[in-house]
Amino acid sequence: MLLDGGIVNGKNERCQGELLMRTKNICVSPWYRNIFTLPPDPDKEFILGGCTYEEVYSLAAGISSIRSAGDSAHAVICLCTGDKALIAAALLASLAGGPRLILPYAFSRRALEEVLDTMSVSFLLTDCPGDYSPGCEVITPAMLCRDISLPDTFIDPDEPSLMLFTGGSTGKPKVWSKTPRNMLLEARYMSDKFNISPDDLFLSTVPPQHIYGFLFSVLIPFISSARVLNGVYTFPVEILRAAKDYRASILVGVPLHYRVLKTDDLQRHDLRMAFSSAGVLDKEDAAYFHDKTGLDVTEIYGSTETGGVAARCCLRDGEAWRALDPVNWKIRNGRLHVRSEFISPTLHRDAAGFFMTADCADSDGHDRFVLRGRADDIVKVGGKRVDLSAIQAKIKQIPGVRDTVVVSIPTGNGRQNELAALVATHLDVPHLRQYIAAVSEAYAIPKRIVVVSEIPVTSTGKYDRAMIEQLLLSGKGR
Repeated sequence: MLLDGGIVNGKNERCQGELLMRTKNICVSPWYRNIFTLPPDPDKEFILGGCTYEEVYSLAAGISSIRSAGDSAHAVICLCTGDKALIAAALLASLAGGPRLILPYAFSRRALEEVLDTMSVSFLLTDCPGDYSPGCEVITPAMLCRDISLPDTFIDPDEPSLMLFTGGSTGKPKVWSKTPRNMLLEARYMSDKFNISPDDLFLSTVPPQHIYGFLFSVLIPFISSARVLNGVYTFPVEILRAAKDYRASILVGVPLHYRVLKTDDLQRHDLRMAFSSAGVLDKEDAAYFHDKTGLDVTEIYGSTETGGVAARCCLRDGEAWRALDPVNWKIRNGRLHVRSEFISPTLHRDAAGFFMTADCADSDGHDRFVLRGRADDIVKVGGKRVDLSAIQAKIKQIPGVRDTVVVSIPTGNGRQNELAALVATHLDVPHLRQYIAAVSEAYAIPKRIVVVSEIPVTSTGKYDRAMIEQLLLSGKGR
């Protein structure tokens, strides 16, 4: 499939029938302008049992009018909300020339202070009270003006309008910018690729402030005139009940939630498609889901900074990933490089426009690639090169081990490293050490092993690296 203005198979495809903006000398493609057009039935619900599409546009108009007092520059709003209608409205307002947006990785006092320390924020937009920092003015939907129209203007499609803070998986927050072109081309492509229709209803287990949740539970449904369930369903009983009671057609999950769905109560109901991202889906979990529902889970590989890169159906495709149509890729020195218009504009690229990811990969010889772990998983311990992902894979093969994370932690004065493993299992440490020693070199055996009932994860289903390191350093497991 070709996208307007996108890079497909190395060629630039220009859109037809471009429209000239009123306020700037910039051509606006139909893929951009169409997001400002109400669906044929504006009274249709965007949120099941809640906000309609017309009400989302009304909210957007109110948000677009927010200005910083005495400041001619754009206001910057931090979105402290999981309300998908409010997030969609804020995005519309930003694209129409309104405030620029920030999505923090969490709404805790600490996470918000990290945002305020990093960027100049004008307002916090929220739908519920909270322990917010006193340095910012708080705005709620009730304070927005509703008797105005959304401006018929557009910001430059290559101008950053959304900043996403990521944290938890590395322990150190990072900030990634997204342009209208990044977001809308990816959302439109995904909608067309997976035949998303106005009849679909999305059920999500991930919060919308994560890029995967933002795309698959807010933006893709919105541009497809579909409906979404507004909550974030994390417990198996909640997920199964929502799928049954609301007749959801699309499940948006992460590997952790497919694992907890391994229950006798799992049924297909009205589901026609299931997605997973933010980590590798366990094959046994995928097989169980398929046996109970008949659906092969579609995995999406990508990151906040690169956007979507590739997809695969877990059981049909095995380990190999097939790049999305607008994405070009190559492998150089064992590292995966990608090029697409989904990539954050701040990333460094080579002369041909390729960005080097942190992932190691091999070609499978059939226009697909197989991931081989992250480049930063290769560490030196006692002068020896050690592949952390390989050690993890060996530990996961031990009968009785449900999951594990292996890291390298500093020792002494910080100039040396030692291996440490957090293992979710009923086995004790001596048994684990004995098993690992049987399949590993002496230098690759973790010096520190801590047993827990479950590996800590963030709300987005990724390993909580800060909590994992804390458990390993304290030596306190279950």
